Amino acid sequence: MERRLYKINQGKMVDGVCGGIAEYFGLDPSLVRLAWIIFSAMGSSGVLAYILAAVVIPRGPEKL
Repeated sequence: MERRLYKINQGKMVDGVCGGIAEYFGLDPSLVRLAWIIFSAMGSSGVLAYILAAVVIPRGPEKL
């Protein structure tokens, strides 16, 4: 089965980007969110990267 990167629909905080990245790599979403906050605090490039990822990464399929 092919892995695909999607934004998550359930359990998201802002737009589901960090949750989707965590799901893709098999990590805890809290760790990805914490890493993103640290990255953002180091020069605000994380904010721009999050906005770009929110626009580029597609929304995942609805899970029933």
